[in-house]
Amino acid sequence: MIIQKTENSRISTFDPNNFSFGNTFIDHMIICEYEDGKWGDVKLVPYGPLAFTPAMMGVNYGQACFEGMKAYKDKDGQVFLFRPEKNFERINKSATRLAMPEVTEEMFLDGLKALVDIDRDWIPQGEGNSLYIRPLIFATEEALKARVANKYMFAIVATPAKMYYTEPVSVKISDHYSRAASGGVGSAKAAGNYAASFYPTQLAIEEGYEQIIWTDDATHEYFEESGTMNVFVRINDTIFTPPTSEKILDGVTRDSFIQLAKKRGIEVKVEPIKVKDVVEAQKNGTLKEVWGVGTAVVTTVFQALGYNGDKLELPRLSDEESFAVTLKNDLVDLQTNLSEDPFGWRVLVDHVLETV
Repeated sequence: MIIQKTENSRISTFDPNNFSFGNTFIDHMIICEYEDGKWGDVKLVPYGPLAFTPAMMGVNYGQACFEGMKAYKDKDGQVFLFRPEKNFERINKSATRLAMPEVTEEMFLDGLKALVDIDRDWIPQGEGNSLYIRPLIFATEEALKARVANKYMFAIVATPAKMYYTEPVSVKISDHYSRAASGGVGSAKAAGNYAASFYPTQLAIEEGYEQIIWTDDATHEYFEESGTMNVFVRINDTIFTPPTSEKILDGVTRDSFIQLAKKRGIEVKVEPIKVKDVVEAQKNGTLKEVWGVGTAVVTTVFQALGYNGDKLELPRLSDEESFAVTLKNDLVDLQTNLSEDPFGWRVLVDHVLETV
């Protein structure tokens, strides 16, 4: 790895109690270029703009994918990654689906650890705080030709993060728009998936909702995801979540919630969820909770579901009664080294660059 440390650190300007998630970037980034059929050297360099033109193929033809993950700092200042091998596996699945070259485990994991280590001072401590990390791959070849590109960049950037949603939100069950279609790229974290979701979400916001529960493209009879999250439904004391597929992303937080629920002895059913069953459960009082999970949000509890012009209110449970909140607390405690890690998910980031 080639390391170029910044001579102008901005850490003195960073207020961990007052910052904007997604707009505040740490001092460094990782970049690595692909050309002539192979990846070059991984470089840790000062964060900043790169030279590209509007003819870059990633912009014109959409060859771009990314991951979302976090680093956490415990009360003693130790820094941890959470299940980074899952993100490594998934970015390569996304790259393969978009006909882009896979990255190596060394590039991904060593790059992550080096970046988090050198900028560990940017990781805010405290409840709900973390460092949000964005690995990505995109086509950089300068050519207006609708084909697989010959040049790519792998990069990792990061931004300090705090709690995303602090209050329950209302969501609209989609009866027209879908996030993904059979045979499409729904199971990849393709950049275009998010662009396609913005307009339907904007329409839902205009109707008074904060997000959408996406339904299947063929019939709109089954839950798939919610916004940029995997979705969970609790009927009585059983948790339901749709199985992953070529339309539903294999979320790391989703898998963690399932395993943590089973550890607590909570019944989890991974099976298709019918919209009509959820609506009926709301009417007969057996629907206890609906929530979304994802890296950025961890957990977002829903307070109402919009369906066929009606707003179906959900129970307001205490934190002790809520499976969503209980499992979120279990996960965050594990991530931030406040509890034991029986799964081996927590990865300590050593001080590997102290002498560099």
